Amino acid sequence: MTNIQFISKGVATAAINIQNTVQLLQEDCTIPFISRYRKDKTGNLDEVFIEQIAKFQKEYEVIVKRKEAILKSIQEQNVLSSELEKKIQQSFDLQELEDFYLPFKKKKKIKADTARENGLEPLAKIIMAQNNDDVDFISTKYLNENIINEDAALQGARDIIAEWINENIYVRKQLRRLYERKATITTKVVKTKKDDEAAQKFSQYFDWSEPLSKAPSHRLLAMLRAENEGFIKFKVEVDIDEAYDIIDALVLKSQNKTTPHVQLAIEDSYKRLLNPAISNEALQEAKAKADANSIQVFANNLGQLLLAPPLGEKRILAIDPGFRSGCKIVCLDEKGDLLYNETIYPHAPQKEEAMAMKKIRSMVNSYKIDAISIGNGTASRETEFFIKKIAFDKPVQVFIVSEAGASVYSASKIARDEFPNYDVTVRGSVSIGRRLSDPLAELVKIDPKAIGVGQYQHDVDQTKLKEELDNTVIRCVNSVGININTASKHLLSYVSGIGEKLAENIVNYRSENGPFIDRKQLKKVPRLGEKAYQQGVAFIRISNAKNPLDNSAVHPEAYGIVEKMAKDLKLTVHDLIANKEKTALIQPEKYITPEIGLLGLKDIIKELEKPGLDPRKSAKVFEFDPNVKTIKDVKTGMVLPGIVNNITNFGCFVDIGVKESGLVHISQLKAGFVSDVNEVVKLHQHVQVKVTEVDEDRKRIQLTMII
Repeated sequence: MTNIQFISKGVATAAINIQNTVQLLQEDCTIPFISRYRKDKTGNLDEVFIEQIAKFQKEYEVIVKRKEAILKSIQEQNVLSSELEKKIQQSFDLQELEDFYLPFKKKKKIKADTARENGLEPLAKIIMAQNNDDVDFISTKYLNENIINEDAALQGARDIIAEWINENIYVRKQLRRLYERKATITTKVVKTKKDDEAAQKFSQYFDWSEPLSKAPSHRLLAMLRAENEGFIKFKVEVDIDEAYDIIDALVLKSQNKTTPHVQLAIEDSYKRLLNPAISNEALQEAKAKADANSIQVFANNLGQLLLAPPLGEKRILAIDPGFRSGCKIVCLDEKGDLLYNETIYPHAPQKEEAMAMKKIRSMVNSYKIDAISIGNGTASRETEFFIKKIAFDKPVQVFIVSEAGASVYSASKIARDEFPNYDVTVRGSVSIGRRLSDPLAELVKIDPKAIGVGQYQHDVDQTKLKEELDNTVIRCVNSVGININTASKHLLSYVSGIGEKLAENIVNYRSENGPFIDRKQLKKVPRLGEKAYQQGVAFIRISNAKNPLDNSAVHPEAYGIVEKMAKDLKLTVHDLIANKEKTALIQPEKYITPEIGLLGLKDIIKELEKPGLDPRKSAKVFEFDPNVKTIKDVKTGMVLPGIVNNITNFGCFVDIGVKESGLVHISQLKAGFVSDVNEVVKLHQHVQVKVTEVDEDRKRIQLTMII
């Protein structure tokens, strides 16, 4: 099977599209570049499809490498038959390959090895032949100094047979199917831990059972965490009689004097070898699916968070609210640079409200502030009410901003490099302000796991999680594009083809030579070669550049085509851009080249209509119910405004202006069946919810959107 045939089984697109995509990936083209600027080669595949192709190509390479290692190992043992070699060569299933390899695998000494050393393999073969032999009598021939009686001889023979059954590829396949269909996961509390306070959040799993195939990802991961923390024990099992029936059908040939011995070997093989191995396989496979599900939820949430509406280039006063320690204030200019910082104490115990108001008014006027950004942590609502009491000389918008991960950023090396002369409180406030002006540019500096929009993110495969989240960040950054003259090193590192080292070189070049004035100047950056230039140049923007295309998503390889379009319409490129009436006259078929086909040309025309258009919406002011400040104010039946701040497979969490977010279960999102929470809500969406239950002691609020 070729790699293209292998990938075709998992990706629903024409083989030629897969072949071209694999070729582009092997030429070190990035996924954002391929999906945007090589549509005619890929058949218009988006990033998700291309990521799948890349994943299956990697899987194919892993399988080929494993096959080579297995064949080499068996050859070195001089036991590779042509039939086995053919089976291995034809298989592209890792599990099946491991089954083929199992009899030849070097493993620790087991009962069967001891039995062989004691000369009992011929007796095992006689029993396994299942002829009507008097094996009790025959076994006397195999007595020696280590095998002192017939029972010991027969037991040793059965140990060998049990190993053969365990290594039988057909037995393993049939049992796997049984586990796939009918395995049950059962949990029991560890009695000595039952009353531990930390165990109570897992109380529903103190005595729990359900089909493994139907356990949703969040529930399986919760059980695994509870078991890992020592609160419960669990097992994965199938009906033992059904398992025996499957093995009997494949192993038993007849009913005679050998049958009881074969049956004993079957029972031993299942209990000691097959069940532990295959139940663990089933659990690991279910865990892998749960991981994939959880990782996808996290990636979707992260993508929505990164593409949250930006306020844009405005002067912002940002507040990290607090009671005893005060509210940390920073003033930022349009570029997000720090102008001033201060601490005020409007709340208890100091209650210096009048002085704090005076300082805020003064800062708003002195630094020409357009908007105020308040972190949503401790004292957030109280600070919002305090700010809204101030009579400003001009309208100032007030926003509540998620501060999740701000403390992680403020203590990070990135923050220390940006603000070496300021402490963590100032850096955290700056982050809160910048999140309002440009969430994407600020949030890429923080480890996604610290942003708090996943479910069980610490329990899933960390390598796969990082890979998926990195892909999500790259996708978001390149879908928006970045201003090369204002972007941080960290933001630049996610641009197609750039990476950390080149991002650092770009920032250093900018510092030494001033702002970039055109895209071609990128080629002067040390170590930024032709390939990196090709992959990254169209994702950067240069405002007020001499060539207006430098501030668009049009790739420089197509500049000549755009110039020809303009010339044919008797216009300059300047006059053609953003001129919808004129771009509508362009006939893309006239400009097809061997490099750029119809799909690419349609993209170019679309970009000319609205060059550099930010795909994100504009930020909107949101106001919580002024009468609800703590969970004590929340009453059943209330209808409240809220903001979706986390999405899981079982529902979404909504911030209603108190410290505890409320849960809208998937069944309460709308009338009728909902299969996917994302069909109904998005992260940061403004929603109306009704309170259905409040549990102050457990700090839980249940909500519904069916009002």
